[in-house]
Amino acid sequence: MALEPIKEVRGRGVHVPGDDIDTDRIIPARFMKCITFDGLGEFLFYDVRKNEDGSEKKHPLNDSRFAEATILLSGSNFGCGSSREHAPQAIYRAGFRGVIAENFAEIFFGNSTTLGMPCVSLKRADIREIAQAVEADPTLEIVIDVEKQVVRAGANEYPAELRPSARQALIEGRWDPIADLLEGRDEVAKVAERLAYV
Repeated sequence: MALEPIKEVRGRGVHVPGDDIDTDRIIPARFMKCITFDGLGEFLFYDVRKNEDGSEKKHPLNDSRFAEATILLSGSNFGCGSSREHAPQAIYRAGFRGVIAENFAEIFFGNSTTLGMPCVSLKRADIREIAQAVEADPTLEIVIDVEKQVVRAGANEYPAELRPSARQALIEGRWDPIADLLEGRDEVAKVAERLAYV
């Protein structure tokens, strides 16, 4: 097995409302000049969180009640726009380990899965109910159960959708294709030794 299986993600939640939140809003392009993805977390949602002078705007991610959140809740078509992998990297580097939304842009979803960060879809009414519960109690534990395809928030349980290929990759520990490939490097080397043209 290449990596640790991810059968569930547990943590506190924060609701960042809105539909069609695109990757440029998640991580503005001017912060993508980095050599590595390290440090991208501090620029997550920068333009909607910060004023020009760097002071903070009113935003859920600036609210100290949600400082320990590791699960992000949002609306429909989350992660749309450009295909930049910096967007899920920024979310992950900011400490989030799962995203709950009504649905996701295809490339964002794939890039998130490759990080081992499950993106599960819930009905809008269910997300709203969880968001209200989190607002009332920011310490509420949210569980994304990848294996059973449900989200639990406190005593409540909600049916979730996760694409079968992503679900299987996560629960089998094969969510990063590069790590999966590297796991077989010894076998590749053995085959290469037998080939006259290598």
